[in-house]
Amino acid sequence: MQLTPQQQALLDGAQGETMAKVVKTLVMYGDTFGAQRMVPVTSEYGHTVISFGLAVMKPVYDLYDRLIESGLTSGQKFTADPLPLDKHVPTSLLEDIVFRKIMYTQQDRYEQQLKKLGITADNAYTCTCYLEQVGNTPKQGDILSWAESSAVVYANSVLGARCNRNSGMLELMGSIAGFVPEFGLLTDEGRKAHWLVEVKCTRRPEAQLLGSAIGMKVMEEVPYVKGLDKWLGTTLDEEACTYLKDFGAATASNGAVGLYHIENLTPEAVEQGESIIAEGAQTYVIDDAELERVKANYPVIWKNPDAEPQLCFVGCPHMTFRQLIDWTTAIGAELNKNGLKKVTVPTVFTASTPVIKEFEKTPYYKQLKRQGIILSYICPLMYMNNPLCKKKAVITSSNKLRTYTSARYYTEAEILHTITTKREGKK
Repeated sequence: MQLTPQQQALLDGAQGETMAKVVKTLVMYGDTFGAQRMVPVTSEYGHTVISFGLAVMKPVYDLYDRLIESGLTSGQKFTADPLPLDKHVPTSLLEDIVFRKIMYTQQDRYEQQLKKLGITADNAYTCTCYLEQVGNTPKQGDILSWAESSAVVYANSVLGARCNRNSGMLELMGSIAGFVPEFGLLTDEGRKAHWLVEVKCTRRPEAQLLGSAIGMKVMEEVPYVKGLDKWLGTTLDEEACTYLKDFGAATASNGAVGLYHIENLTPEAVEQGESIIAEGAQTYVIDDAELERVKANYPVIWKNPDAEPQLCFVGCPHMTFRQLIDWTTAIGAELNKNGLKKVTVPTVFTASTPVIKEFEKTPYYKQLKRQGIILSYICPLMYMNNPLCKKKAVITSSNKLRTYTSARYYTEAEILHTITTKREGKK
């Protein structure tokens, strides 16, 4: 790899042994993927995936201590993924003991480390850092050193920034050094689509389901999606961006997609059209039957597949302000129709703290509370990692949560019906 004189000096120890090891790690990472050079990180903020103090990750926190002791903090302020614990989310005594005494014993230590390393604020924990309320929104063409699959795919696709799918440690090292190896999605060639996906559904496809189907088909390659603009329009307005948030998260978790192009909608698809499709690209046609086939093949790993749902999570990735209002309104209408006052399945909506704060100023917040919904900032994945929690019959509208945990996927319409309908044995 060709380094600039300044980069070579850092590698040779000009700023100490620890910085030299940071740069060496980035060079080795780049060499693995054939990078020829390093490029400067140009975004205002970073984003890291590690937000949870798992006991088994103690070596990582020891390494962070070494960085801090060496005076190496992030050159960018950064946001981080959602926190794992919230006392408002229901847990049994045993579940809580497992969370606090066995799993997340390093949480306080780690949050203090993040403050020293450069996190933007105490409430900067969310997987939807790019939302207006949070403020970490890269510009088109920005070079990022980010981690977290759903944030990276959104930044690449919807915002037109450039970032590879980095680990939390590599993200931090890139932010410390101020540069990252240039390969993959940082290059023009790496952003070409090797799949043409033709959406031929008779109704707007569920975002999480469509993203899941595409992710499992194309895996880590870049898809160019035709036909979705019929349902989303040609403007990246709030509705379209919300849809793509959930769609992208499913492509990234059910596959390993780091970038997608939506014809007539996302920046590079608008600018380049079908010229961004690589020669020899494969084709995948998605219609109503294909989506039904994908959904029908999801495994049900509950101990009792016919169990009544015990808990529901909506918001993985975190919900937008608009989603909170829309869900509150829809739940209210269904409860009223069914002669009920509160949801019949304990339900948790998750969103970033800044979004929650804005939502609390509206009359919808009191309505949501009356409906019995719990509003939280946590990461549902971190909740479901508890071996006791994963035994529950948990339902979700998130294909990401379905993929990584024992939670069972329901469409949004199915979720709405389930939580607003009288459960067997309940008055």
